[in-house]
Amino acid sequence: MLSFIDNFWQLFVLSAPWLLVGLVVAAVMKAWIPMDWLQKQLGGEGIKPVIKGALLGAPLPLCSCGVIPAAMQLRRGGAGKGATVAFLSATPETGVDSISVSYVLLGPVMAIVRPVAAILSAITSGLLVGKATEQSGPAGAPLKSCCASKAVPAVSEAVVSEPVKASCCGSKNTVQAKLTLWQQAKDGMQYSTGKLLSDFYLWLMVGLFFAALVQTLVPMDFLSQYGSSIWTMLLMVLISVPMYVCATASTPIAAAMMLVGISPGAALVFMQAGPATNIATISVVYKELGKRALAAYLFGVIVMSVLFGWLLDKGLAYFDISVQGAMQHQHSVLPGWLELAAALLLAGLILRIIWQQLSQRRLNHQLQ
Repeated sequence: MLSFIDNFWQLFVLSAPWLLVGLVVAAVMKAWIPMDWLQKQLGGEGIKPVIKGALLGAPLPLCSCGVIPAAMQLRRGGAGKGATVAFLSATPETGVDSISVSYVLLGPVMAIVRPVAAILSAITSGLLVGKATEQSGPAGAPLKSCCASKAVPAVSEAVVSEPVKASCCGSKNTVQAKLTLWQQAKDGMQYSTGKLLSDFYLWLMVGLFFAALVQTLVPMDFLSQYGSSIWTMLLMVLISVPMYVCATASTPIAAAMMLVGISPGAALVFMQAGPATNIATISVVYKELGKRALAAYLFGVIVMSVLFGWLLDKGLAYFDISVQGAMQHQHSVLPGWLELAAALLLAGLILRIIWQQLSQRRLNHQLQ
């Protein structure tokens, strides 16, 4: 028991600084990347908006759940079907938070391969969907998010600041502009440490729990004889497609799989197919874009995930690179006091969210 607790805490401490970095970047994106600009970039059909959709979605630290209303909002704002699907696929598969955690838990090779595979997979899925159907999805209705019981409006809630008018009181306008920027930054941080963190913290804890459990109980060579098989990759598809797991939370699970002998390619399949496909995403794509688009989307995600997993294993074998060896030597890259401070701060943020959720439940119960 003590060994399990120690393993869990060490994984949490290693991950915490990079998760906080991801939350800060998420706040910046939330505050200063306007939704109408994204919609303008992703409008129309063809390969150009699809590539833009994948590149714009890849760094955004949104979970599989949170990306659904964002992607459909883009669609109803004029984004093409292919671009919408590319955004919907790339966003949950990777992000600044999951890339940083991948570097810590999986090593530099996986941290590089993961976003590249996510972007190329998203582009392929978007192109397949664009070719599969010309049917237009419904527009204007409110969307339901799997993260909330209330419908998410199809209108962006981003705050649009009033332009600063020129006047003789230049100092007042400068102060107003600074206050506006400060308020935007504050709103972004409140979003990233509130709504965004609440969307994935539970699954992150579940992932770290199983990673620590595997490290404690499972012999390191248990699955080594099956780890690099194509059948193992197909098994990862069957496990991950219906499962809800975000990119960040899937990382410690993949690390645990690799520590017991699953190949890096099979772990990559899990990290690609899991966040990009789940029951909520599948149902929304079917409803908004049609069954042909859904078939093309699933085909693109699954085939590209397995293909990149296979290519990764072959490439590592050809160049004689051991990702598992890099993981075993991937210890602290930051001072211990900084990692501990980050872990305590992240734990405090999570406990605050849990307290708020419990308080809200008590209030709802009293009102009933």
